[in-house]
Amino acid sequence: MKRLVPAPSRLQLWLSLCVLALVLVITPLSSLAATPPVNPGTGSIGLEGKISSDPPKQAASISSPTNGAVFGSVPITVSGLCPKGLLVKIFANNVFVGSAQCETGSYSIQVDLFSNQNEIVARIYDSLDQQGPDSNSVTVTFNDQQFIQFGTHVSLSSIYAKRGADPGQVLTWPIILSGGAGPYAVSIDWGDGSAPDLQSQSFAGSFDIKHSYKSAGVYKIIIKITDANGGTAYLQLVGISNGKVTQSGSGSASPSGGTTPKAKILIWPLFLMLPLIVAAFFIGRRHELYTLRRQLEKSRSKAS
Repeated sequence: MKRLVPAPSRLQLWLSLCVLALVLVITPLSSLAATPPVNPGTGSIGLEGKISSDPPKQAASISSPTNGAVFGSVPITVSGLCPKGLLVKIFANNVFVGSAQCETGSYSIQVDLFSNQNEIVARIYDSLDQQGPDSNSVTVTFNDQQFIQFGTHVSLSSIYAKRGADPGQVLTWPIILSGGAGPYAVSIDWGDGSAPDLQSQSFAGSFDIKHSYKSAGVYKIIIKITDANGGTAYLQLVGISNGKVTQSGSGSASPSGGTTPKAKILIWPLFLMLPLIVAAFFIGRRHELYTLRRQLEKSRSKAS
């Protein structure tokens, strides 16, 4: 006597198709959720939001120079401790004179000084540009012989301590030049290993410097200016090239300026649905056997 193998029942097929459809829907959605967002391309509109948080509570400190130090030349180096991940701005007589990103828990910034007495303070700022408490105040003196000789001292400043752009795009930075005597020779070291930019300014006032970074990173920008009398001024800033930064300080970025997203195919939904698929087959088989048993019982009842 041949043993009849029951064909798959409608319930079994229906359950299997439902489970398979569920897998096909969940897997692409999971893959999409795991894919990093792409920056807006040409013709697109990007929206950016900021989540409010409390301002920094820990202050930076100034360990060098010491209070009462006297200098006869500039720039001088201001260094100390700072909370990691925050921007450090140095102010002399409440005027911004330099900045650096605190990446290792300490900072070192080359700054210019005003003639005679300077009160130096370090202030920290978070990514929302919220200011933390001031550091200890250090008072130093700059004996500017050129100021005594020519009656004015050249100086540099900017309304931006940190500024960024996407790799390959032009970063434009407004600089404020005051004092001294024109024409002025300007040298900009962008901190990425490229040759310094050289340009000339005929008069004091505002002017723009421009540069394009090839790869993502955080860069130390040093601006030096020399006037017609040989007077010099310095300004250190923080340049940002957007994107994922590698260990070497640079990273790859998409043409639209963000990191290049890599699609991830998640297989965990398949493992999650495997028990359901097996259960569906067992339920369908039991239902089929139950149906055959009822049919056999009905046939025996009619035969008797």
